[in-house]
Amino acid sequence: MPTTYILLVVLTALIIYMGINYFRQRKASKMIGETEFREGFRKGQLIDLRDADDFKSGHILGARNIPLSQLKLYINGLRQDKPVYLYCQSTARSQRASILLHKAGFQEIYQLTGGFRKWTGKIKKT
Repeated sequence: MPTTYILLVVLTALIIYMGINYFRQRKASKMIGETEFREGFRKGQLIDLRDADDFKSGHILGARNIPLSQLKLYINGLRQDKPVYLYCQSTARSQRASILLHKAGFQEIYQLTGGFRKWTGKIKKT
């Protein structure tokens, strides 16, 4: 019986943690589809959060590569008065980046729903 209680407490804590992160992420940024993303990113800052090799193998035309692991180093080079459009391979890194940017004072943060793997628009390979 004690093992069941421990498992129940751990599971409850995990659900609470996931819920808090979900609401933090929703407060920090807005998930938008490809059409809305494509219409807006030219007016803002388009950031590819994947590593350099993934970026070289293909990225959205006009994107700037700042891997999530280096975002804290380059955050001062981003403009807070312009919207930030984020994408990664799926959405995990862009969610973490949006929370980081929001804490740093950025207000307009958008994430591409489904990430780069769902992108059907033009890409550039280097």
